[in-house]
Amino acid sequence: MTQGYDTSGSLSSSRDDEKESFPGKEQYGYPTPLKSPTEANALPDVADEPQGRDVERLPSQKPGGGGPPPGGMHDPSSFPDGGFKAWLCVVGGFLCLFCSFGWINAIGVFQEYYQTDLLSNYSASTISWIVSLETFFMFFGGPIFGKLYDNFGPRWILLGGSLLHIFGLMMTSVSTEYYQVLLAQGICSPIGASAVFYPAMSTVVTWFHKRRALALGIMASGSSLGGVIFPILVQNLIPKIGFPWTMRVCGFIILGLLTISNLTVRSRLPPSPRPFSITDFVKPLREPAFVALSLAAFFVFLGLFIPFNFITLSAMSLGMSVNLSNYLLSILNAASIFGRILPGWAADKLGRFNVQIIMCAACFVVDLALWLPSRGDAPIIIFAILYGFASGAFVSVMPAIIAQISDIRQIGTRSGTLFAVISFAALVGNPIGGALLSEDDGSYWGLQVFAGVTVAVGTGMFVVSKALIPGQFLKKF
Repeated sequence: MTQGYDTSGSLSSSRDDEKESFPGKEQYGYPTPLKSPTEANALPDVADEPQGRDVERLPSQKPGGGGPPPGGMHDPSSFPDGGFKAWLCVVGGFLCLFCSFGWINAIGVFQEYYQTDLLSNYSASTISWIVSLETFFMFFGGPIFGKLYDNFGPRWILLGGSLLHIFGLMMTSVSTEYYQVLLAQGICSPIGASAVFYPAMSTVVTWFHKRRALALGIMASGSSLGGVIFPILVQNLIPKIGFPWTMRVCGFIILGLLTISNLTVRSRLPPSPRPFSITDFVKPLREPAFVALSLAAFFVFLGLFIPFNFITLSAMSLGMSVNLSNYLLSILNAASIFGRILPGWAADKLGRFNVQIIMCAACFVVDLALWLPSRGDAPIIIFAILYGFASGAFVSVMPAIIAQISDIRQIGTRSGTLFAVISFAALVGNPIGGALLSEDDGSYWGLQVFAGVTVAVGTGMFVVSKALIPGQFLKKF
């Protein structure tokens, strides 16, 4: 009989061969004996225990090898799951996401303004490259900033990102040409926002284990609140003080909030410096479940943010007043606040994969069943509320899923790999939507179907990813 790890993380020789050689092990490419017990495939019945027992509970990288001993700071039993410093970090992370992802969530208001005013001589598809590049660089920085975080911690990454994000916004305020807006708002600002986003996300993970999804949900609700406030702020200030000073006001607000974040976001764990190697980012893609998870995130993100970008314009095309339509994005993001927090709480109780699958399914259902046939103000507003709530879970639950199938000491690198995959979906999603809009002579039918179908495909891949983790498919995981 061989030795194996039990779900408490200690070596046990009491398992019989049937338990250790679970069905489908060789089929899905998991080696025998297991070489990496820090991955989810090393715990075929982890979900028999409370949801808080994740793979980083294992005490070492290899059987009989080194690594943190049971009860060390990497062991889940040592995670405080609360306390002043932990919740202070969540507050700092909340402000980080308000200023980074919250700003990205407001991209729809800029699509409308550029299309009708500053860049009105350009097509919707051409303008959408600005907002698509914002989202692309926001996520594509994941591998770089994730690796820097693992090696050096959050402090200097967060400081540099704060300065670059604000600099990009200030340069946008003096931009008058398409290429200038593209460089300042589409490239410079989101690279800085990315360096703000990743340290916050990875740092909060180090303080929580059993309540991780809830903590991440509270933190991620900052992005939704930013998506509520920034569109209203921009739409009301532009007519009064003009576009340049509107951008400067937003930049000064972000400066003040990120100053607080830089003082409060602190990791509980020391950095784990390792030489840079491209294989660190490729290695997770050797795991079938992680590959399926990455594809799921790619397809969901391909269509997930299309309503954020086009709901205002589509509503006006159906006769909604300009005044009311300008508040749709804020309504959507307001509903997303609850969609960040409540599914995060439920994910800790019911399983993080399970909640993600349910909420992504709700996204494509309301997209195809409500947004597509909507012809009046009331159904569009109802769609904004329901879609905002359902889509909110993606950002808050996704980091908890990554941590659940990862070694906590590699959380920055593995998160970066997955979000880099997402970045390419973010890059092409909105331009495809804009091209479909132009192809259909202003009809939003093709754009709406594309958004719903891609999210549906991504939802199916989440199911596949869970199925590839042996023993977890019908359990709370």
